[in-house]
Amino acid sequence: MIYEVLINDQLFTVQLEREGQAGEWVARLGLASSKQQREFRFSAAASGEQVLSLLIDGRSFAATRDAGGLVIDGKHYEVELRDPRSLRSRRAATAGHEGPRSVKAPMPGKVVRVLAAAGAEVEAGEGILVVEAMKMQNELKSPKKGRLQKVTVSEGAAVNAGDVLAVVE
Repeated sequence: MIYEVLINDQLFTVQLEREGQAGEWVARLGLASSKQQREFRFSAAASGEQVLSLLIDGRSFAATRDAGGLVIDGKHYEVELRDPRSLRSRRAATAGHEGPRSVKAPMPGKVVRVLAAAGAEVEAGEGILVVEAMKMQNELKSPKKGRLQKVTVSEGAAVNAGDVLAVVE
């Protein structure tokens, strides 16, 4: 899987591959503007609700998600996960703010919370749904200010990357 990750306003590419036993991964990380990448191996396991235990190069880290991103061993990082496969649709979607805009699943997962009901007035960037993927919960936000026309999923629903989950008009 290859992702674009915006960390503290700096864009990175991250390629993740499972390796060996369950919970073992290889990651290739680099600045999106550079061809150079750093490869490292790590293990990840849930160690409590909303806590991910990471073992990277023999060092242990605890990662938790908060409203603004990730907290790793007490240090806060503003993080936005992007799926490069949807780059074309993101560019087209940001070209204009006229008309209905879809909120799509960035990756396969499960809807764990619906934060706004159909018909609700929402602000740009306001949370609409929470989707859990790879033991991490991701809040999907409104792409614009408007009325939530419809929510096409309910809590507990499994979703695929690219599925339309809500429409804001």
